[in-house]
Amino acid sequence: MNNGNLVLIAESSSNGTSLWQSFDYPTDVALPGAKLGRNKVTGLNRRFISKKSLIDPGLGSYILELDSNGMLSHKRRKPPFVVYWSWSSSKFAYTLLLVLNGLLGSDPRTNKGSLKPAYVNNNEEECFTYTSSDESSSTFVSIDIFGQIKLNIWSQAEQSWQTIYAQPADQCNLLAACGPFTVCNANSHPFCGCMEGFSPKSPQDWEVDDPTAGCVRNTHLDCTTGYKNTTSSTDMFHSIAHVTLPSYPHNIEDVTTQSECEEACLNNCSCTAYSYSSGRCSIWYDELFSLSQTDGIENFSDNDLYLRLATRGMQSLGENNKVRSRIVIAAGIASCGLLIFMLMFWSKKIKWCGVPLLGSQGSGGGITAFRYTDLGHATKHFSQRLGGGGFGSVFKGVLSDRTSIAVKRLDGARQGEKQFRAEVSSIGLIQHINLVKLIGFCCEGDKRLLVYEHMSNGSLNAHLFQSNASTILSWSTRYQIAIGVARGLSYLHHSCRECIIHCDIKPENILLDASFLPKITDFGMAAIVGRDFSRVLTTFRGTAGYLAPEWLSGVAITPKVDVYSFGMVLLEIISGRRNSSEAYTSNSYQAVYFPVQASSKLHEGDVQSLVDPQLRGDFDLAEAERVCKVACWCIQDNEVHRPTMVEVVRVLEGLQEVDMPPMPRLLAAITERSDVTSICSVRSAFLQLSVMGLGWELETSKQISWLCLSLHYCLHFVQRLSGLLFIWSVLIDDPLITRARLHCSQWRLLLEKNQQLELDDKNQFVRTLLNLFL
Repeated sequence: MNNGNLVLIAESSSNGTSLWQSFDYPTDVALPGAKLGRNKVTGLNRRFISKKSLIDPGLGSYILELDSNGMLSHKRRKPPFVVYWSWSSSKFAYTLLLVLNGLLGSDPRTNKGSLKPAYVNNNEEECFTYTSSDESSSTFVSIDIFGQIKLNIWSQAEQSWQTIYAQPADQCNLLAACGPFTVCNANSHPFCGCMEGFSPKSPQDWEVDDPTAGCVRNTHLDCTTGYKNTTSSTDMFHSIAHVTLPSYPHNIEDVTTQSECEEACLNNCSCTAYSYSSGRCSIWYDELFSLSQTDGIENFSDNDLYLRLATRGMQSLGENNKVRSRIVIAAGIASCGLLIFMLMFWSKKIKWCGVPLLGSQGSGGGITAFRYTDLGHATKHFSQRLGGGGFGSVFKGVLSDRTSIAVKRLDGARQGEKQFRAEVSSIGLIQHINLVKLIGFCCEGDKRLLVYEHMSNGSLNAHLFQSNASTILSWSTRYQIAIGVARGLSYLHHSCRECIIHCDIKPENILLDASFLPKITDFGMAAIVGRDFSRVLTTFRGTAGYLAPEWLSGVAITPKVDVYSFGMVLLEIISGRRNSSEAYTSNSYQAVYFPVQASSKLHEGDVQSLVDPQLRGDFDLAEAERVCKVACWCIQDNEVHRPTMVEVVRVLEGLQEVDMPPMPRLLAAITERSDVTSICSVRSAFLQLSVMGLGWELETSKQISWLCLSLHYCLHFVQRLSGLLFIWSVLIDDPLITRARLHCSQWRLLLEKNQQLELDDKNQFVRTLLNLFL
């Protein structure tokens, strides 16, 4: 058949009834049209089982099936038996389909969602399947010999198969993927290795990437149990640092020191290892499974495992280490001599030509350390500026292998070299499809530069806030951008080892690749430049117009500040313009704040009027309403009322319903006190201040910005044509309104009161105002 199904049909059959088909007996591969599930009539169960090895097609260790109880499960079918996950198909099938549709539809490599998963449950069968509407692309799902479920697509450009999705993402997360007495390292190839003092049990299987048999001891333990169960042992312990501990530990109570924990293990001949941390003693009996370790400056775990070895094994281990040390020293001396000769030769003949120095400056986490001169050559002496922000300027460059890069030259980085390298290496380990990849860095003297992958379609603001009709973003593209940014933030907030708060989400920090896949940039900058984002605005200014109210309240910030900024960005994605717009006439000045309109129209049921008119009505109304609701929840004044980014992703993917959000207090105050959208016409709700001074600069001088000091004050400012800066402060609790004038003279701020100003903390108001503009 054209779909790859091998079918046997009886010669005498007139209706084409099949006698046998390969899709009924899948192995480790599922082509489009294949089914995972059971035939209720015949009892046939179609399930996927991994191969034993790369060259042995026999039954392997892992299985994916839909059993007779309607449970979709992924499990290990050989000892140690374990179920990795199991879902009730009747309860979670459609939820799973929504997740898969969202995942496949957002990845440009699947050709705009041409892959469609499906669930069938009728009187004849219950099964999962998938189809492909693009006959020009080749796709298959597989379960590999290590138990990973993978979606593979043929790349015409690379002329090879590419895995675009794997579950679990890390092979080391599968129990016993490498067999007993092994160490799993996802950053190594092969990723399985024997523990010190052990060798492969079946070397011929390891040669064909089948390590499931694991490893065996080189030297047997010396442990005997004598009269009255007394134990005699000369064994010793070898430490393995920074590992995730094996499965199935036994906790020992009433142990207060490491020596007592070690003794508890020695007194049991079945004990093979122990760990002692924070007053807790854990020991393991017999075989050890699922020990994993990662490379890099920061390890995956701070736990140490003490492996039991025979004394003779420890001695041979020491001798091997001595031999290795001699080899390393000899190789180091030879390398130094060769390096000195090469440097002397190169210094006379050629200059550095922009080639990254791998490891020469101590790269870590899979990123490259560059020389400053290399980046100077790559960027043509920093001549092509792409943009800039609060952390520094960004320049376009090209490496010697023709890789396009974006080089960010940091301003005001306060960290020392060692800490900077550690933070950069940590950020370099963060990998997500919706985060810009950090390629490398430069750290020479006081110079601090970061090297990123270059995004060919630039930043989101360049596509939203322009009038070129030929490059208007379609609604489907906008919606996928919204989902992609939400996924990236959700990963930073909830999936990293430590929560990463971006602190400056805005269209300028959302970049688009050639397929308009969104990628967040500038994440992790707090640690890199050495700023404390748990403090108030004086340590970080963010971008006016996207700042959450708590930035100026003096309390520690949380990931909810990113949620607020994301809500503001969502509103701009909907409307295709800045949230704040302004217009000058001969007689008046009008400032329109879109979040007020969005919240009001949403409650009136008129979402259609909020969508970018340049789309000419070509959008999904249900999606637009969903995005608008999410945005209005995200910009709630109280961070407790805002959703998490995990919840935002679920709502945008259609997996969770969303209620009508209440109007934020600030927007409600503006709406109640004004019958038009012009902020200037709001009666008695504003305190008008005019500020005059020399040398004052405002980054958003052509935009209206809102900054909330607390639940009582919110500043709104705009630079007028005359050069005067007018500020209105929303007094939410509506105390006495007065008119005052602020003067700036030699960095002193004087308040001239025409009448008494009733504010609960006038000094804090003035101090914060100084921090904003001086």
